[in-house]
Amino acid sequence: MKKFYSNKPAIILFAVPALFVFTVFVFYPIVQVFNKSFYDWNGLGTGTFIGFENYTKLFKDTVFKISNKNALIFAGTITIFQMTLASTFALVLSNQRVKGREFLRIAYFIPVVLSVTVVCQLWLAIFNSDSGLLNTIFQRLGINYRQNWLSNRYYAIYAISFVNAWQWMGYQFALLMAGIKSIPNDYYEAAKIDGASTFLAHMKVTIPLLKETYKICLTISLTGGVKAFTEMFIMTKGGPGNSTYTLTYLMYKAAFREFRYGYGMASASILVIQCLIIILVINWLFRDREGRDAKWGRIKEKAN
Repeated sequence: MKKFYSNKPAIILFAVPALFVFTVFVFYPIVQVFNKSFYDWNGLGTGTFIGFENYTKLFKDTVFKISNKNALIFAGTITIFQMTLASTFALVLSNQRVKGREFLRIAYFIPVVLSVTVVCQLWLAIFNSDSGLLNTIFQRLGINYRQNWLSNRYYAIYAISFVNAWQWMGYQFALLMAGIKSIPNDYYEAAKIDGASTFLAHMKVTIPLLKETYKICLTISLTGGVKAFTEMFIMTKGGPGNSTYTLTYLMYKAAFREFRYGYGMASASILVIQCLIIILVINWLFRDREGRDAKWGRIKEKAN
């Protein structure tokens, strides 16, 4: 291993192509987003430098506040829904004695492979206020309750969040199933010898050993929730009014509908910062405990 790491030409040979691709397709566009956010720019020409004026207008915009609120609701809803159901299904189907487990594993993953457009059209039909499935079920059950799910400014964001959570729960489920399969069976046998039940074995063995998998799942769901766009664009167009706006939709409307690219890039810049903060917080929460204790020990020794 030391010999491999000492071979600097080989390291450079393998690292440079990846760094080049990352720089061209990720880093450079992000830099340009921050750069253009300081300009009054319509997408053509060079634009006029106006400093922080776009950010000043953005922070005063009520739609910006609504967008951030919706991002929290959307990210929180899909994270709770996906993580809870995905964990439950993965733990149950990891039991070899469960009948039909292969069919259920496929069934849970089917929504993931469907087009987002197809899924949104399906749920538009379900949420339809006149002949939608939900209102029809209430009617058949004799429940006097009808709701315009996507036309109500208070319920619409939750309805859209559920659509996203329903579609991508299977992806989280697949990640957790893969994580469970990677856990050696010897750990469970040792837990049984110690008298642990199946539930206790999952609490003490499975879930702690899935820490890195949960870290990935949380990162995907929270960042995906913050930058949500497709469901809003297809199902509500940001409505009713502006009640289902997100920062991504605000950026889209400002840049591609109103040709205020500078303002749209300011919104995009805030979105990038929010995603980076989420990733840093998750990494901090899931940091290695032993390494953290050792670090605190070194700090105390220096203090003494």
